[in-house]
Amino acid sequence: MSIDGFRTPRASCLLAPNPSPLTLDGTNTWLIAEPESPSVVVIDPGPDDEGHLRRVLAEAVAGDRRVARILLTHGHPDHSAGAARLAELTGAPVQAADPAHRLGPEGLAGGDVITAAGCELRVVASPGHSADSVCLLLPADDALFTGDTVLGRGTTVIATDGNLGDYLRTLGQLRDLTEARQVGLLLPGHGPMLADPIGILDYYLSHRAERLDQVRSALAAGARTPAEIVALIYTDVDPSVWPAAEWSVRAQLDYLGEP
Repeated sequence: MSIDGFRTPRASCLLAPNPSPLTLDGTNTWLIAEPESPSVVVIDPGPDDEGHLRRVLAEAVAGDRRVARILLTHGHPDHSAGAARLAELTGAPVQAADPAHRLGPEGLAGGDVITAAGCELRVVASPGHSADSVCLLLPADDALFTGDTVLGRGTTVIATDGNLGDYLRTLGQLRDLTEARQVGLLLPGHGPMLADPIGILDYYLSHRAERLDQVRSALAAGARTPAEIVALIYTDVDPSVWPAAEWSVRAQLDYLGEP
């Protein structure tokens, strides 16, 4: 199924032209609106790419609609760098967990309920990949926007501003939420949508446990630096992402209490 143009009854995806080993096919920009609503919510405008932002604008205002709000799942540039320009084009405020990325008085915090474009979006704090990560639950579609907390393909890294302990707690909380709210779709910030949320979250949890065991084994075998550990245990990963994998290894070492 194509990522670009994927739709639920209330959400549609526009893929940014920034593919890379870390961004997969590119950043997924999501447009949210109740059918026939005169306004739209944009989640993650993506990079500061004028062509992409103009395309988002054209799709958002089709049918004489307006952009009511711009929401960021987190502040990494591949999700947020285009937010200021889209705000300039639309006059919409930018809401984010990190005040540094906001344009307007309102932020995003766990438990917040955003009512706009005829829809209700519930903010779920999801630190781990980054300290400021949030997910957004769209109950009407039984869908959860996951940013980089869960990717549509492969697994995410723990970025330099992230924390593995937080991430493991987040994954457990998302699994509980998914079961309690009968979430049927994960709509990620990169890669295709996922139709087996509980299976995916169980895999993410088991994968993290396996990686921790591998790091313990690498340390026992004499590896000491993150680069040495990556070379031993990330043999199943494209070497082009090994530098980013070192971020995760550092987070794993911190979690294990190693220097």
